Amino acid sequence: MVTKFRRYWQIADVLFKYGFGVIVHKLFPGVHHFRRGKAPKGESAASEYTRIRMAIEELGPTFIKFGQIMSTRSEILPPGLIEELKRLQDQTNPLPFETLKETIYDGCPLQGFCFADIDEEPLASASISQVHGAILPDGKQVVLKVQRPGIEEIIETDIRILESFAERAEAVFPEWRVYNPRGIVSDFAAQIRKELDFVRDGKNAERLSKNMRGVSGVKVPEIYWEYSSNRLLVMEYVEGVRVDDLPRIREMGVNPKEIADTGFFAYMKQIFEDGFFHGDPHPGNLLVTPAGELVFLDFGIVGIIRPERRFWFIGLLNSVISRDPAFLLKSMEGLGVVIPEKHREALRDELYSAMLDAEGISIGQYNFIQMANNLTRILRTYNIQVPMNLMLMLKVIVMVLDVGTKLDPDFDFMEKSGAFMDRLSGRESLYEHLVKRGIGSVVEAADGFFDMPRNVNNM
Repeated sequence: MVTKFRRYWQIADVLFKYGFGVIVHKLFPGVHHFRRGKAPKGESAASEYTRIRMAIEELGPTFIKFGQIMSTRSEILPPGLIEELKRLQDQTNPLPFETLKETIYDGCPLQGFCFADIDEEPLASASISQVHGAILPDGKQVVLKVQRPGIEEIIETDIRILESFAERAEAVFPEWRVYNPRGIVSDFAAQIRKELDFVRDGKNAERLSKNMRGVSGVKVPEIYWEYSSNRLLVMEYVEGVRVDDLPRIREMGVNPKEIADTGFFAYMKQIFEDGFFHGDPHPGNLLVTPAGELVFLDFGIVGIIRPERRFWFIGLLNSVISRDPAFLLKSMEGLGVVIPEKHREALRDELYSAMLDAEGISIGQYNFIQMANNLTRILRTYNIQVPMNLMLMLKVIVMVLDVGTKLDPDFDFMEKSGAFMDRLSGRESLYEHLVKRGIGSVVEAADGFFDMPRNVNNM
């Protein structure tokens, strides 16, 4: 087990290697044993943002996860760095099967007899877990998600180091305080600790499955609790191909356009109706079966939205469509964003210009993505912090649109959203909730919103 002190040295070595030794010197000026930074050469001569990504990848699972989460914070980080962080790959060399046996059989009620067979060759290997195929005694095919031994201790050590870095950063670089480094690390620590709890992962899957009942063409694998534990999740094996593998989807006789429609409706329902959504919709976590079902995988990251915040987000979308920057700011405040009064008028002007910039695009979905990019750029300019759940929701919608347009190049976000919102407007309980909460301005916006047949156009 690597001690905290030894890990500090490892991190410092990596930072020096990629040309960031000056950061070490500034954060810890009293530590004289760190060698002096040298001009980058070789791999360190790459662009600054590329070197940041390379350093993160070398620092291991905790930092890769941290980088992936920061890739959603486009209101804080510049676009070039965001694009590099999106390239972070959570893939590692697989561990020998022998090292996983204790974890697999630790919670088994019948020592050694839980599984009729286990494929020792992993299906996938990531920083926190490794995935193997197996067969239950009754012949059912399952998938084992096995936590890597010792990973919890490694992550906890890295979290403590990140916390100390954040504290020092706020002291050494006062201008960074507006971004709340300690708060960012605290949010990250809470999220990654949740991902280490596979029981929670399984419960998320069951909740999503329950919410998706009645939605045609959607499947969530069944969880086998009698074989699962905090460090082992046993779930149904589902045959399928990645959602971005169009040639194989067509070979199965499945229409990609139908998958795009199914996925979009499923996510809109999760966000706006259920307030509980799958938070990592990259193509590796979405499968398509020969029967044309869309399968959700990996439930470590989920978004949870309180009912009143769902309606503020509807208001936000409506304000974009109606080019109402004042109500856009009000909706953002309802979503937990603090708008400095001294910047309000300037923000209204910039937001209105951004709305105009997003117009005139032939493909409806691009309108929203363009506006989302403009919005985060403006927030970054004015150093305005945004709650992580809002950024996650925006990220998810944008990722879903990206997948949707790959499946269907003619996918029209405005039309599909309008159809969904027409359906939503028929749900009386949602409108009643607005009235009950006494959000007058949102009620007015919702009135106009629900009357607009096709005007409304996500993580």
